Amino acid sequence: MSQSKERKVLLVVEDDLGLQKQLKWCFDQYQLVFAEDENSAISALRRYEPEVVTLDLGLPPDPANATIGLGILEQILALAPQTKVIVVTGNDDQSNAVKAVGMGAYDFYQKPMDPDVLGLIVDRAFKLAHLESENRRLAASATPLDGLIAASDEMREVCKMVERVAPADISAMVLGESGTGKEVVARAIHGLSDRNEGRFVAINCASIPENLLESELFGYEKGAFTGAAKQTPGKIETANGGTLFLDEIGDMPLQLQAKLLRFLQEKTVERIGGREEIPVDVRILSATHQNLEQMIVEGSFREDLFYRLSEITINIPPLRERPGDAVVIARVLLDRFASAQGRQLRGFTDKACQAIAAFRWPGNIRELENRVKRAVIMADGQQVTEVDLGLTAPETAEELPFNLKQAREEAERRVVLRALVHADNNISRASEMLGVTRPTLYSLLSKHQIQVSSENTADSTEG
Repeated sequence: MSQSKERKVLLVVEDDLGLQKQLKWCFDQYQLVFAEDENSAISALRRYEPEVVTLDLGLPPDPANATIGLGILEQILALAPQTKVIVVTGNDDQSNAVKAVGMGAYDFYQKPMDPDVLGLIVDRAFKLAHLESENRRLAASATPLDGLIAASDEMREVCKMVERVAPADISAMVLGESGTGKEVVARAIHGLSDRNEGRFVAINCASIPENLLESELFGYEKGAFTGAAKQTPGKIETANGGTLFLDEIGDMPLQLQAKLLRFLQEKTVERIGGREEIPVDVRILSATHQNLEQMIVEGSFREDLFYRLSEITINIPPLRERPGDAVVIARVLLDRFASAQGRQLRGFTDKACQAIAAFRWPGNIRELENRVKRAVIMADGQQVTEVDLGLTAPETAEELPFNLKQAREEAERRVVLRALVHADNNISRASEMLGVTRPTLYSLLSKHQIQVSSENTADSTEG
């Protein structure tokens, strides 16, 4: 890499050739790019994407007036809102300097030029730009929670709720359709809690026959029933000091619900065939895809148990209501399964991504997982196609709202999200797909409050 590319770019918008020469001498530590008018300034901004710009407000064709300079400032802030613009004015033009700062300029400097003072302002601007860039990078690359992939606003809210709930040692119920990742959320709560050094014990109440579920939960003494050859602690006792996750709690029999409620009240268990009350310190997390409130009305679920288990409720939206998540999750699954199968696959084709994003996913993440696993085995080429996934690319887009302004905003947001997803959050690639500069894309991300959460936020256009 050449020395000029290693140096930070300082864009100087100044039509005075004498001042340009002086600035070359003052700022030899930076790569100086000069522009003399509006067109060359905006062209240089797009090409070099400088972190700092010095902008003379008095530019041709009307150097006696600040109109041109203020117009350029407005364009710079629209195209690259993170850029630090230092406006340069005449010694009797403080009003326009104040106006420029009010519009969003970083600072102002009044002529005649003092290289030392201007140098301090420029150096400080570069330091601030670097700090802000680093903060954005860290915020973008940070995964909200281990195991949870949250590209959509809906799942980001779930992650925020998990982070708030986890430290509080209370019961929590996770609601959502089958396959949405309820156990992943429960494990995340455990992992962020003060009990994370204890065990996370999970039991699916729907997968164990009714006559065995009680012994699985509460344990049994030797000889308690035929086949009880030795004393065996139950899942509740095993989870002592940690977290017990009761999946599909809606399938628990009424008789056993009463016994579970007693444990929640007394914090002790009594093994089947035993007399001893054993104290247990455990946090209970539960999950279900069923409507427990309707089951309470029908008499198949205890209302008092429901309120004991659902001190906090977390709702996980189905995959079809989480824009962008399906493609991001599919990429993670593809890497995992391809590695396990020893396959060298370079992601999905564009049509495959479109098909994944458009499909309704009635089986949610579990169905997505199965299709990606199948595609890894079936794929003939280096990329997985929609045919490998057993899907078809969409022909029509979803309807937008009738309000024109709202429709434009929604369409713009969707297009930006789609580009980010298809580019795997590579900013340069996404901006190319959208036909805009990186500063413009950053401006759109800020406008629509879109955060890039993947670790791959590099600006390189190489795959």
